[in-house]
Amino acid sequence: MYLLIPYRKPLLTDFIMRKEQHHKGWNEIKANDSWAIFKIMGEFVNGFEKMSAIGPCVSIFGSARAREDGKYYKMAINIAKKVSEAGYGIITGGGPGIMEAGNRGAHLAGGTSVGLNIDLPFEQHDNPYIDDDKSLDFDYFFVRKVMFVKYSQGFIVLPGGFGTLDELFEAITLIQTNKIGKFPIILVGSEFWNGLFDWIKNTMLEAGNIGPADLDLVQIVDTEDEVVEVIDAFYKGRNLSPNF
Repeated sequence: MYLLIPYRKPLLTDFIMRKEQHHKGWNEIKANDSWAIFKIMGEFVNGFEKMSAIGPCVSIFGSARAREDGKYYKMAINIAKKVSEAGYGIITGGGPGIMEAGNRGAHLAGGTSVGLNIDLPFEQHDNPYIDDDKSLDFDYFFVRKVMFVKYSQGFIVLPGGFGTLDELFEAITLIQTNKIGKFPIILVGSEFWNGLFDWIKNTMLEAGNIGPADLDLVQIVDTEDEVVEVIDAFYKGRNLSPNF
């Protein structure tokens, strides 16, 4: 006598449970890590080859959640237009929000519009204002960060979240520790940034965790024209080149 068991289509949870039950041993981890090296190298080589051919650029950072009718989205468009008209290309993270606004401004001004996209489970998709031949895709955040820092002549940082702060403090740390050459780091929107930098001055500086000169690595502005003025003043009489 046979017991008939009705067929049940496998569920996603079945595969997840099987995956969780499979614990990688050290040998498997080592093998996976070895192959990952080639993928990482490939992202670096592709990034260096494409970015080195683009020329001087400025990176614009900010929230992926910024709305098209929002104050800072509109400011990002105008900033990107003015920076493009001053002779610089625009690099963004390639996604929506402030990133889209940055590429949009460069596109409207007829300037170079670069997007360094990252594969994320949410909030990230290519925006339509990136030049067709200047859209790069990355799986690794740290490779993408190298491209931002190496090929940017300045960082323009509008209000954003953890990702924006990550890029900001990465650049500050690299300049502070002399790992890269100094370049302008411009924060747009004093109403957003003043609270953070009041804490940096009144807590970090008072505790002796940073020095007074470190505060000079960043400038806070409120207008599009101020952004261009800071960049032009910094590079007056200097040669533009990759940062390391």
